[in-house]
Amino acid sequence: MIFRQLFESLSSTYTYLIGDEETGQAILIDPVISAMQRDLAEVHRLGLTLAYTVDTHIHADHITAALELKRTVGSKIAAPAYDRLPCADVGIEEGVPFSLGGITLQPLHTPGHTAGHFAYVLGERVFTGDALLIDGCGRTDFQNGDADTLYKSVHDKLFTLPEDTLVYPGHDYQQRFVSSIAQEKRRNPRLGNDKTLEEFRDIMANLHLPYPRFIDYAVPGNQQCGVCPCELPEDLIRYCNQMTQSQQG
Repeated sequence: MIFRQLFESLSSTYTYLIGDEETGQAILIDPVISAMQRDLAEVHRLGLTLAYTVDTHIHADHITAALELKRTVGSKIAAPAYDRLPCADVGIEEGVPFSLGGITLQPLHTPGHTAGHFAYVLGERVFTGDALLIDGCGRTDFQNGDADTLYKSVHDKLFTLPEDTLVYPGHDYQQRFVSSIAQEKRRNPRLGNDKTLEEFRDIMANLHLPYPRFIDYAVPGNQQCGVCPCELPEDLIRYCNQMTQSQQG
């Protein structure tokens, strides 16, 4: 298996490239439209063909590249069936493995950040999206988010994985790349170290985070599998511009 972790610096988003050496086919998890050319260059450099994009949820901080990649290279769009996106080719459901050649993702429905959020287990790795971050978690105050639900998703599904499972998050804002289930269970300041549900509720209720600056454009765009709005404020145009370079993790 070929594995690459790619970093888009504007939204601090990790995109994961997984390739099957035998078939030459590849999957991109959570691709970002502004880094699409970078991702395609890496796919081609490795001699792979992009077969699918897979999103963990409907993002609020960037536009997914799923639709543009489909238009450009013919890749199919896989997304959580919960969200009933008419633009998706495949609806992902918990308990139904998503397979491509020798690659098999085990989907886990992990709502709480959003109602339709999914994580994906791949062998010794789990791609946790925004449900579980390194020393943190996604916020729960929009898109049908709910602190009680997220606590249950993390404790009942993610924290029950083998402790040596590597945690690959959807974002990181401090130049960290990977964690483990054991590490998050022990030291995650929001969810680890035997934090109670009541403590987690209090933490999430007192984050006092600003309203996401791109959410009003990103959510409707991502409900269409990645459509940039026709008009954007000047300070947000870069969220949809194609970039030829971006940091890699």
